[in-house]
Amino acid sequence: MNNIYLVRHCKADGQAADVPLTELGVQQANQLAQFLASKQIDSIISSPYTRAYQSIKPLADQLLLEVAFDDRLVERVLSDKNQPNWLEMLRRTYDDVDLFYEGGESSKEAMRRGVDVIMEVLEQPLKNTVIVSHGNLISLLLMHFDERFGFAEWQAMSNPDVYQLSFHHHRPSIQRIWNED
Repeated sequence: MNNIYLVRHCKADGQAADVPLTELGVQQANQLAQFLASKQIDSIISSPYTRAYQSIKPLADQLLLEVAFDDRLVERVLSDKNQPNWLEMLRRTYDDVDLFYEGGESSKEAMRRGVDVIMEVLEQPLKNTVIVSHGNLISLLLMHFDERFGFAEWQAMSNPDVYQLSFHHHRPSIQRIWNED
């Protein structure tokens, strides 16, 4: 059985690619490392965004693993324009996965690039892989494997958050394993 731990990054100061973790986020990254240390992790793949890498670096250092960066794990771009009603626009993309806005990508497009990463991991002889990404993309990956996952579940996600996908013959079971307390 293969386990993929989908990790949403810790608290950060914003949405830009180079935004670092907050002081709280750094503390969370250390808690995340403690939490995942016993999971017998074979590999770590991360979005190249600073907040994603900083979220998993303490675990990588502790386990003496290198972090592989994959551009397909960057956050989904809803639009290239500042949208005051972005939350409602985002909600609509969960109902219509083909919907996209100017300069953005549809849920289906973003989902596909993330799923491709997961499928490549499943073809490796690895047993336990951590994939670090961003809330919207992770929610779309979960939606791909369980259509009940949608906008409300995205809203309920925390920073950080961890979902375990356990694959048996490429069929996943999904469990949220992060406890915010």
